[in-house]
Amino acid sequence: MDIFTIQKNVENEIVIEKSRFICTLCKVSTEQEAGEFIRTVKKKYWDATHNCSAYLVDGMAQRSSDDGEPSGTAGIPMLEVLRKAGVQGVAAVVTRYFGGVKLGAGGLVRAYTSSVSQALAKAGRARRVELGYFAFSAALPEAGKVLNLLYRDGRYRVKEVSYGEQARILFTMRRDECEEAEKYLTELLQLPVELCYAGGEIAEVPV
Repeated sequence: MDIFTIQKNVENEIVIEKSRFICTLCKVSTEQEAGEFIRTVKKKYWDATHNCSAYLVDGMAQRSSDDGEPSGTAGIPMLEVLRKAGVQGVAAVVTRYFGGVKLGAGGLVRAYTSSVSQALAKAGRARRVELGYFAFSAALPEAGKVLNLLYRDGRYRVKEVSYGEQARILFTMRRDECEEAEKYLTELLQLPVELCYAGGEIAEVPV
């Protein structure tokens, strides 16, 4: 199952019935990071009428706060926008400066929902992909030819090359591509290729 987050942290402001709604979105990895982010925004906008918040770290770690707005009109609608967008590792704070016109419960839900939705559109989405580093060794006399073919073909990214008794070529690719890559590289290089897993990372690919 694909996991998505936002591409970048953003701040976006909308005005509804003279009230200013400023949505700040931030990528977070833990509930502690989310809490620190929320406290930072509250400190920045200390004079605001409300600083409502919601975060979704993963399927289990999630929380919301109405921060003085009528119960269920801010935090939960904000959290629901994050859920429907399918993003994780995101914290949102919507800062409200009251403009003198009461919006009512329905109006508040629409306002906080719109604020987060517009900020998400501005932030963009990214797919989290598990990348693996895979090593392949080639005899020194063949290394130049092998690298030329790999660079010309361009299908798999060469991360680094090191030289010892043999040339060690490190590739970056999705972990689930390893078996297919071995077959493809064996065909391309006309050499038996066996890739050895050498670590990995989580990368974010814009969508």
